[in-house]
Amino acid sequence: MVGPIFSSDAHAAFNAAYPGVPTHLTHQIAGHPLLELGALLELAGRLRPESLEHNAAVDLPLGIRNADIPANGLSVADTIARIDECGSWVLLKTVDQDAAYAALMREVLAEIEPVVEPRTGAMMRLEGFIFISSPRAVTPLHFDPEYNILFQARGSKTMTLFPPADPDIIGQPFFEQYFAGGPRNLPWRDEWAARGRAIDISPGEAIYVPILAPHWVQTHDDVSVSLSLTWRSEWSFHHADACRFNRRLRARGLNPAAPRLYPQNNRLKSYAQRALARIEARGG
Repeated sequence: MVGPIFSSDAHAAFNAAYPGVPTHLTHQIAGHPLLELGALLELAGRLRPESLEHNAAVDLPLGIRNADIPANGLSVADTIARIDECGSWVLLKTVDQDAAYAALMREVLAEIEPVVEPRTGAMMRLEGFIFISSPRAVTPLHFDPEYNILFQARGSKTMTLFPPADPDIIGQPFFEQYFAGGPRNLPWRDEWAARGRAIDISPGEAIYVPILAPHWVQTHDDVSVSLSLTWRSEWSFHHADACRFNRRLRARGLNPAAPRLYPQNNRLKSYAQRALARIEARGG
């Protein structure tokens, strides 16, 4: 890229929002050749098979379980080639395993590092994901364990976000199950709709998605291409391990207190979980 990726207004918006508030941003990567459909079809052919995910995506219930999402009967390559008509969704995961996409990811995230690191510490486990979606495709309600900026490159979509770790929408047993390897999709109740904040994005626009914030997405009337760049922090890893430790306690009939949200820390439970995991790994 030549020149800044984020405008001064976008930097100011991100600075005001990070880490806990979703916000709308603008960017300069919408026309990047790596985000064209032809380049993405080639990328899909280079990625490891476990980095590819695709399914039918139109008319999905917001609260559908991961296991119930229907297949579309096509290969990933055919889905991308027919994305305008096949009513589907493709996810290219950890695209940073490809050198060109890794370079783009690092360039983009380097611009916000001066805001991120003084607040949540070093940016850890940087990863990139690309979503290729048919018109009117739905991504059901779910949460992500990372900080995330979703960049729109083609088409438009609406993301509806809910407060991070909202205890009614995403209770502690769900977190505990997820961090033990469970699914990330959440159930849905119509009464939650009023809590959501809908943000529309088109090419050249982006959304900062706070860590642990439940959200769902629907594309509009055109094919959509989005780049999601994510990172973790030391706090996020401590939170995950505290959830795993709480799962141990709950299995013993206890009702542990929820891990504390940023900026409070969860080191005590996290270190206990890590110590027990090491003992188990040694067969103790």
